[in-house]
Amino acid sequence: MLRHLLILALAATPIASAQNTPPKSYDCYRTPTPIRIDGKLDDPAWQSAAWTTDFVDIQGSAKPKPRFRTRAKMLWDDAYLYIAAELEEPDVKATLTQHDSVIFRDNDFELFLKPIPTATGYFEFEINARNTSWDLYLNKPYRAGGKPDNSWDIPGLKTAVAVQGTLNKSTDKDRGWTVEIAIPFAAFTSRLPVVKPTAGSEWRINFSRVEWPKGVDSNAPTAPGEHKEDNWVWSPQGEIDMHVPEKWGYLHFRDKR
Repeated sequence: MLRHLLILALAATPIASAQNTPPKSYDCYRTPTPIRIDGKLDDPAWQSAAWTTDFVDIQGSAKPKPRFRTRAKMLWDDAYLYIAAELEEPDVKATLTQHDSVIFRDNDFELFLKPIPTATGYFEFEINARNTSWDLYLNKPYRAGGKPDNSWDIPGLKTAVAVQGTLNKSTDKDRGWTVEIAIPFAAFTSRLPVVKPTAGSEWRINFSRVEWPKGVDSNAPTAPGEHKEDNWVWSPQGEIDMHVPEKWGYLHFRDKR
C-alpha cells in the first residue's frame, strides 16, 4: 500500500514520447476449450494466442529498455478471462506467502482491469513467483481520492506459477517464471455491475512488472516520491503511476479465429 500512497506525492514529469503514443490494444480470442491452469502455458489454445508486445519502462521509450523480457497473452470463454505471462528472470526470488500481502515488495506481475470503461472503479491483481496473490478494488484512482478495498477477493480465482529454474537459489542461473490466471467474470459483480463480455466488447487493461534491482532492499524506507524499483509495463503510462486508467490499453474480445 505504501507504494500506492507514495505515488500521490510524486511530482512526475510525463515523458513526451509516451504522452504522444496512443494506448496499445490486444485482440483476445475465445478459446474452444477451457485452459488447464498449471503455470506451464502448454495448452494448445495458447499456441494460437498472440503475445503482447514486450513490456517497456512505465514512463515510455525515452527511458532505458527493461533488463529482462516480459510479455503476456489472453483468451476468454463463457466463464473466464485467461491471462498468461512470461517473465525472464536469471534469479527467481519470492518470499511472501500470505494472501493480500503487499506483493510488490517481491518481484511481481500485476494486472489492472477496468471492465466498464465509463465507470470510475477498477480492479487490481498482483502475484509473485510463489503464487501468492493480492486482489483489491478501487472506487476511483488514488489521485482522485480513491480508496483501496482489500476485502474484495476473487471468488473462483485460479492461478498457478511455474519456475524455469530454482526458486530462491542465487548460486545457479534461472530462465524465469511463467504464470497463468483465470478470473471468473462473475467475480466482479460484488463491486460493479459487470456483465459477461461478448464478441465485440471492449475493456481497459494494463500489466505491470515490479523488479527490484540486485542489492536493493524492498523493505527499506523511502522518501516521498522516491522509487527504487523498476516498473515495466505493457502500455506505457508516461509517469510512474499505474493508476491512470485512461492510459491503459484496450482489450478487445473477439470470437474464435
